[in-house]
Amino acid sequence: MSYQTEQEKFWATDFGNEYPNRNEGEALIASNIALFSKILRSAPTVKSAAELGCNIGLNLSALKRIHQGLDLRGYEINQLAAKVAINQRMAEIVNTTITEPLASHKKFDLTFTKGVLIHINPEKLDAVYENLYSLSNRYIMVCEYYNPSPVAIEYRGHQDHLFKRDFAGELISKFNLKLLNYGFNYHRDTYLTNDDTTWFLLEK
Repeated sequence: MSYQTEQEKFWATDFGNEYPNRNEGEALIASNIALFSKILRSAPTVKSAAELGCNIGLNLSALKRIHQGLDLRGYEINQLAAKVAINQRMAEIVNTTITEPLASHKKFDLTFTKGVLIHINPEKLDAVYENLYSLSNRYIMVCEYYNPSPVAIEYRGHQDHLFKRDFAGELISKFNLKLLNYGFNYHRDTYLTNDDTTWFLLEK
């Protein structure tokens, strides 16, 4: 696999290999179950979902526990994380970058990212947006750090590896999507351990 940006190499190699050690366990899955249960109340017909940037599959695991019959797929750039997700057998996992076109013979009721768009090189965001849109039958959800205008901030001592912006607003404008629902996750909420992120559920 070739990497066109420094951010892709960052997540595909050493730093990405270490990430699962800081982000695993039942507490995170329970938090994700609470979050996705809330989101899916506005999209009750979802029977399939694809996650762009699934890492070890904590979000997919939560979705599978909410509804065992969900048809799930995850795309993950880091090979070690993808192997962990594959071994859990809760979804089809594809080890690839999401900044290139994702060919697929089928679409999903819901496509989503969670804490992923913030780490994409801004010049590659349009490609990821295209994948979210083209793989979706109906719904798109993004759960990311929000800022009304684009800004780069330091991430664990690294520059240009975390970006805040209005991702949902850009998707709405680019594809003429409808905003169905949104919500904020507060880092002091001990039940929802999702940091200060904002989620947006969009519809085609």
